[in-house]
Amino acid sequence: METQTPTRAAAEQRVRPFTIDVPEAQLTDLRRRISATRWPDRETDPSQGVQLETIQALADYWATDYDWRAFERRFAALPHFVTEIDGVDIHFIHVRSAHEDALPLLVTHGWPGSTIEQLKIIDPLTRPTEHGASASDAFDLVIPSLPGYGFSGKPTETGWDPVRVARAWVELMDRLGYTRFVAQGGDWGNAVTEQMALLQPPGLLGIHTNMPATVPPEIAKALQVGDPTPAGLSVEEATAYEVLAHFFATGVGYAGEMANRPQTLYGVADSPVGLAAWMLDHDVRSYELIARAFAGRPGGLSRDDVLDNVTHYWLTNTAISSGRLYWESKLAFFDVKGVEIPVGVTVFADELYPAPRSWAERAYPRLIHFEEIAEGGHFAAWEQPQVFSEQMRTTFRSLR
Repeated sequence: METQTPTRAAAEQRVRPFTIDVPEAQLTDLRRRISATRWPDRETDPSQGVQLETIQALADYWATDYDWRAFERRFAALPHFVTEIDGVDIHFIHVRSAHEDALPLLVTHGWPGSTIEQLKIIDPLTRPTEHGASASDAFDLVIPSLPGYGFSGKPTETGWDPVRVARAWVELMDRLGYTRFVAQGGDWGNAVTEQMALLQPPGLLGIHTNMPATVPPEIAKALQVGDPTPAGLSVEEATAYEVLAHFFATGVGYAGEMANRPQTLYGVADSPVGLAAWMLDHDVRSYELIARAFAGRPGGLSRDDVLDNVTHYWLTNTAISSGRLYWESKLAFFDVKGVEIPVGVTVFADELYPAPRSWAERAYPRLIHFEEIAEGGHFAAWEQPQVFSEQMRTTFRSLR
C-alpha cells in the first residue's frame, strides 16, 4: 500500500461524511404552500410558457401523492461527503467500484439540474458486469453539487464562475487521492469541464460532453448579430445554425434574467409552484418531455423524477443561489474554447442544438469519440442512463 504523505492525510481528513435528514415540518410547510397557490388565468396561446393544465397537474400530485421520504431513503443511502474548498463547503457523492483499476470519473450537473440527474448512471458505471459490460469498463464516480446548488455551500462573495469551480474540482480530485481521472458534463457541467480541460491539470486524461461548445468564431459572430444562415454551410451545419438562432431568439429568457438580475427572483424562493414552473421551462423539448409525464404519458422522466429534483431545490432553498452562476459567468456557452486534451462528444437528438461533426472536429483537435443518438435530450444521463453509460465506456476506453 502506498504510504500517505502528511499533506495527503491532512487533505483526506478534511473530507467529512454528510447526512441528509429533512425535518417533517419542512414537508408539511411545502404541501401547505402548494395548496395555497393563487393561480393565474389560463394561457391564451401554448407558446406563452408552462401551461396551466400541466402545472396544476404537477401541483395536485406534489401536494397529495408525491413521497419525498421514499426518494430521501434511496438518496441518503449513497455515500455523501462535504469538504471545504476555497471557503465554500462542497457536497459530493463518491461511489467507488469494487472492480480493480476502476477509472475515476468526475460528473458535473447543470441548471436546473442537480446530482439527482446522475443517480441512474451510478450502478451501470460502478457495477458494469451487472449491466452487460466488462469489469475493465468500471468507474469510480465523483458527483459534486455546484456551489450554490443542492447541499453545497452558498458563496457569500462574488467570483464563483465556471473557471473558479473548475479549479475547485481539480482540488477535490487531488484531495480524494486521484492522480489520474476523466471528467464529464452537460449544461453548466460542460462549461466547468471544459475549463478544467483548459487548466490541463496533470491527472486529467480527457473529457466527455453531451452539450459541446463547438460554434466556430465566424458562426458565433453571425448568430450574435442575427444574420440569416450563412452561405456555404453543409446541411448539418445549416441546421445547427437555424436551431441556435431560434433558441437565442426565443429560448433564453430565463438565462437573461438570471445573468442580469438573479436576486429579483424572490417569487421562486417563496412559492413552490413558482419554482417548479421556472425550472420546467428550461427549453421547449425538455418541457414537452416533462409535460407528457404529468399528462399520463411518461417518457424518459417520470413525475417522481421531476419532483425529486424540484423538491431538492425547494428544501435546500437554492432557487436564487443557483441562478447566480449565470450572473457570474462571462463565457459564451456554445463558442469554441480551445480545448486541446482528448474529448468525446455525444449529440442527443433533443439537445439545445445538434452539434455537427465538422464543428466538433474543429473545436476539439483531439476528438476521440463522436456519436449522434436518436433519443434523449438536455438531461441525457437522467433520461437515457443506459445509453449515456455506454457512451462513457466507449469514450474513455482508450484512455485507461
